[in-house]
This record gives sequence, C-alpha cells and structure tokens, in this order.
Amino acid sequence: MKISTLSTGFFKLDGGAMFGIVPKRIWQKLNPPDENNLCSWAMRCLLVQHGKRNILIDTGMGYKQGDKFLDFFEPHGKDTLLNSLQQHGLTPEDITDVLLTHLHFDHAGGAVHWTDDGRPVPAFPNAKYWTNHLHYHWACHPNERERASFLQDTFRPLEQAGQLRFIPVHEGGTTWFKGFDIRFVYGHTEAMMLPVIRAGEYTWVYCADLIPSAAHIGLPYIMSYDIRPLATLLEKEKLLAEACDKRYRLIFEHDPRVEACTLVRNAQGRIVMGKEMEVCG
Repeated sequence: MKISTLSTGFFKLDGGAMFGIVPKRIWQKLNPPDENNLCSWAMRCLLVQHGKRNILIDTGMGYKQGDKFLDFFEPHGKDTLLNSLQQHGLTPEDITDVLLTHLHFDHAGGAVHWTDDGRPVPAFPNAKYWTNHLHYHWACHPNERERASFLQDTFRPLEQAGQLRFIPVHEGGTTWFKGFDIRFVYGHTEAMMLPVIRAGEYTWVYCADLIPSAAHIGLPYIMSYDIRPLATLLEKEKLLAEACDKRYRLIFEHDPRVEACTLVRNAQGRIVMGKEMEVCG
C-alpha cells in the first residue's frame, strides 16, 4: 500500500474559531493571523494506492462556489487537486474510490463539479464515493449551527448519480479492507471517519478535523466549530495516548506547514509533537 499527500491549496478561517477557548495571545504564535484575524490553513488530501485501486481521501474546497463564497474564505496557493493528481500520473478518471471523512465544504467541495450546461455531476466519474448512513443523514438534515458547512449540491448529486456507498458504523471502528481501518468520532460532527492505514512498517492516522493541525495536539485546543467539544476532548485524549504508545504517525489535513508527525511525552508527561515528517509509505 502506498500513501501520498495531495495539496489543494489554502484557505482562511477565523483564528478564534479555530482555536476555541485558547487566548489569542497564545494561539497567534502558532498561526499568525492577518489584519482581519484570519489564519491560513491547508486543504491536504490523501492518495492511497492499493493494488488496482486509487483511493482519494477528501477533496478540498473545489471550484464551483460563487465569488461571494470564495471571497469570504480567500482560497489561495498554486496547487489544485487536479494538478496534484497529475504529479502522480493520475487523471480524475483513474480514481476508483473517494472516501469523504465528512461532508463539510472544505472536505467534500471537490467531489462534484459543474458541467458546461450548469449541472452538478461527480468530479470522479468512475469512482465510488464513500460516507456512512449516520453522517449522510446528519448532513442532509443539518442543524442551524452546521447548515452553512453542508452545501447540499456538494454531495446530493453523488447519490443521484448512483455513485454513493455507505460504510457500516461500528462503535469500535471497522476494517474497510486489510490494512485500512476506519475510526468513527462524534465531537466535530456526527460520525466523522478517521482512516487508520498500515503502510509498510508504519501506521498512519489521517486526523481530519479531530486534530486539524499540529497546533491542536494540546487537549484544550478544540475548534469552536465542533458540535460536541467535550466529546472531542475525550476522543483526542484517547487517540493521542494510543498514537504515542504505539508510535503512530499523524497526518494533518489543515496544518499549513506540518504534514505529519510522531508524538512523544515531555518531562511533565504531556503528549506533544515529536518528529515532523513528510508522508511516504
């Protein structure tokens, strides 16, 4: 099994919203904001190649939203999902599976594109798109807190095209196929999926929005976007302890600089970032 990261560029979000209760005088040292209190964040997808399968995990923001929407989030950077795939010799037609950790626009926005006559269609025509029933129902009937994050034309066309599939939800997680497990977490949104991938001698965890960046390793660093922050706290604590003890490597979807890292315990016994690294496996 081979894994690689794919850059789809950067976007901006409010620093206070991203760091929750942590004071600005502390978090601004980790990701300095601009004059509007906005910080830059990566949209880092993952490519897993296994046998004849080319599996894309998350799709970034995409390009179909209107100018008002894009101006609000200020997407920037030269990388796109398509040119990142091209660097690996792949086209959209080569993707066999798209696993969407959850359906917020910055993770699922690139799943669909518009045809010349204005129809939303799957961006990867030969792929099966994977979510789970709990999260899909949640996204289709959003609460007011998350409504703006679930853009219906990002994922409804996948079901209409007959390309949507559902992974069974189990409390202890599930094995998608040999070497690829999925952990379900509920703090950020309902039944978000975390891929746990064994590639070679290492286990990699794609942290999605449970731990969006290395700056969020500290337990109090929880986004204000999370619907159940205390659940996030417990889920982080459990994953960090397991990852530290078993020497997992964490992959950060939104960190603008750190792609992945190991974990260590410091002199006080707190779990902190260990060795920073690039993803290869």
